[in-house]
Amino acid sequence: MTTSAIPTAPAEFREALDALAGAEVRPEIELGSLPAPTRLAPWTHALSAAVVEGGDRPESGSGRFVLLHDPDGVSVWNGTLRIVIFVTAEIDADLATDALLPEVAWSWLTDCLDARDAGFTALGGTVTATSSTRFGDIAGPRRTDDLEIRASWTATDSDALAHLMTFTDLLAVAAGLPPEGVAAIGSGLPPNVR
Repeated sequence: MTTSAIPTAPAEFREALDALAGAEVRPEIELGSLPAPTRLAPWTHALSAAVVEGGDRPESGSGRFVLLHDPDGVSVWNGTLRIVIFVTAEIDADLATDALLPEVAWSWLTDCLDARDAGFTALGGTVTATSSTRFGDIAGPRRTDDLEIRASWTATDSDALAHLMTFTDLLAVAAGLPPEGVAAIGSGLPPNVR
């Protein structure tokens, strides 16, 4: 969405959209547009994200990033720009049953916010691990384990791009991608070298 499409939007929201439009994310993550929720704030914008590593491998993680703006502010937000995210990623069964998983996954979010210097307040959310076992004629692996992180916070700065990059960084960590510029062990090597 370009800001020319919403000339009546408040300047703060238009500036945030311009910043989001200039996002350059790592190549394994694809961003797309989503219909934005209409009841949460007077001005909203939503993006989808998927971790797609190419080849036959299905996406290993996905999520949503929603920007909410109320020029009058919302007392529980403690500001005018609210970020709402949802991240889901496949995880190993051993990790899914680890009692420390919720705390560790939450620390991924706070570490990503700190690494991007994304100013925030009123941070809250949940971390959920789920396990599903398929029976009968349902296609797919017999068991899958997933991690879900739902969070929201109020931006205390006008750098919407830092908040979007925080979201994509969190998605990459949750999906188990190596740090940018680092190849995963065994990738690109002949099968006998792995």
